[in-house]
Amino acid sequence: MKFILDNWMLMSVALVSASLLFWPILKGASGGGLTAQGAVQLINRERAVVIDVCEANEFAAGHVGGARNIPLNQLEEKLTAAVKNKALPVILVCQSGARSNRAVAIAKKLGYEQAQSLGGGLSAWRTANLPVEKNQ
Repeated sequence: MKFILDNWMLMSVALVSASLLFWPILKGASGGGLTAQGAVQLINRERAVVIDVCEANEFAAGHVGGARNIPLNQLEEKLTAAVKNKALPVILVCQSGARSNRAVAIAKKLGYEQAQSLGGGLSAWRTANLPVEKNQ
């Protein structure tokens, strides 16, 4: 106990270091989101449905190819009509991943157990050099 009291600064540095090492693991366990490559695999292998929860003007400016647009504030009312098969994986996308993380909770509440957020949103999709469609 005397060692801890005499070296409190050293102990606090050790605790901070340990927490910083475990932060990525904890973040990943809390649903940090699906990678762009993981999303492509779900789309190709399991016929995942991509739902863009951005507003219509954001969707028109650019979105994942084949995505359907349902703004976040309308998701609860319109998701069941857009995706009738609740067993299919649903990938929720927005610009940065923040809105799509909230959308996952709504989708799971509606019974879409395979709902996932695209981690990093459309920005991560573009960073991975994957195609983006624009409405004209």
